[in-house]
Amino acid sequence: MHSSHPSRSPAGAPSQETAPRPATRTDLVSALAELGIETTTVDHSPVFTVAESEALEREIPGGHTKNLFLKDNKGKLFLVVAESHTSVDLKALARRLGAGRFSFGKADLLLEVLGVTPGSVTAFAAMNDRAGRVRVVIDERLMAHDTINCHPLDNSATTIIARDDLFRFLSAWRHEPQVCPLGPQDDTREGARSA
Repeated sequence: MHSSHPSRSPAGAPSQETAPRPATRTDLVSALAELGIETTTVDHSPVFTVAESEALEREIPGGHTKNLFLKDNKGKLFLVVAESHTSVDLKALARRLGAGRFSFGKADLLLEVLGVTPGSVTAFAAMNDRAGRVRVVIDERLMAHDTINCHPLDNSATTIIARDDLFRFLSAWRHEPQVCPLGPQDDTREGARSA
């Protein structure tokens, strides 16, 4: 019988074993604790849009995020973690990443791959992608913040995590994030880089 929690290697990183169900907020808290990552979580009414979350931005310090689940026309999947006020230029981003034309991933694919529903997309959902299908891309604007705020796998709370700890969490789940500009900047700038 498989456990609903991913098994751990001796180094503390999750194994590639497929869990029978997506991770929950409780699973996330356990995974963060196993990695020695301290966070603070604030419960609130569910938020589905950046506009709905603006009041939270005034109350919770740090970099606030909006997350895009994208699929290119070659079938590759991307989780883009943008600073909440970044205007994401999908055409320029596709060029920077060497991807095909982007479209938004459908809700059923989102649930299948990242284990969350629309409105709850978060960097933490990478823990549900045990097959490594998704490439995680982080907005370079978030690098200016010491803490980053993400939903803990549901949109009725916000988890505050140190920027470096978020990168450590993603790496532990075998998703080395790439940092790059997401806005309509000049493509002659440095493109995507690994964190």
